[in-house]
Amino acid sequence: MDKRARSDLFRNRLQQAMASSGETQSSLARKTGADRSTLSQILAGTSARLPNGQLVAQCAHSLGVSADWLLGLSDKPGSLEHILAQAMTMVDAPRALIDAQLFAWHQEAAGYKIRHVPAGLPDMVKIRPMLEWEYAPSLGHTIDLAIASAEDRLNWMRQAQSDYEIALPLHELQGFARAEGYYRGCPKQIRIEQLKHLARLTEQLYPVLRICLFDARKIYSTPITIFGPLRAVIYLGQKYLVFRVPDRIQALSQHFDGLIRAAEIGTRDLPAIIDALLQELDATAD
Repeated sequence: MDKRARSDLFRNRLQQAMASSGETQSSLARKTGADRSTLSQILAGTSARLPNGQLVAQCAHSLGVSADWLLGLSDKPGSLEHILAQAMTMVDAPRALIDAQLFAWHQEAAGYKIRHVPAGLPDMVKIRPMLEWEYAPSLGHTIDLAIASAEDRLNWMRQAQSDYEIALPLHELQGFARAEGYYRGCPKQIRIEQLKHLARLTEQLYPVLRICLFDARKIYSTPITIFGPLRAVIYLGQKYLVFRVPDRIQALSQHFDGLIRAAEIGTRDLPAIIDALLQELDATAD
């Protein structure tokens, strides 16, 4: 871009920002400490020269836009602080079967491919006794109402015409079957019925639902969900870290694709793994 074109672009964007913020030449001159005559010359376009960097920065700060945008170096008018706030936010993650915010993101992404690395077994594949065992300590007497609401939402998610691709650490499924770690105390019969239900789902819903297992000793992933091109969400425990800018979403999508490529067990092989775990369960005492 030559000097005249950049000067014209700066003038046009400065006028646009002033109109959006309701600033006049007089008020902007007061806020920036510039002479009114200087601003008048800039806005009149009588010179191809750009103002000095200090005045550009002061105008950007006063008008709530970025200096890069005024100079034509960016297409995003917001300030750096605003751009970062839009690009990445922190959202509460309540201990619930499906919280309202998470469900809203699923609704917005209906029809898009959803990639998911869960923090444990995905709620959408759990049977009711499993949900009761897992959530009763935190939800108390509201557990029945919460599960009824969750089942409705899970059914909606299954019918939302979105493809679900889930990458699950192999040790998570093994730990569940063996009642280890987080799943210690889960009754054997619940684990058996849950594994059978998971095997049925993977066969009935394929290819809409695809679940692969990766070895976390070789490749690791924090819990993430990628809602098509709309947003990528990292689960921190009590908060979601939400990304909305395309390059961050693409980077996390590439990370997920790496998990799929490294997966040792694909969807087609999952029923056989589940069957082996069921046989192991049958051979153990209650």
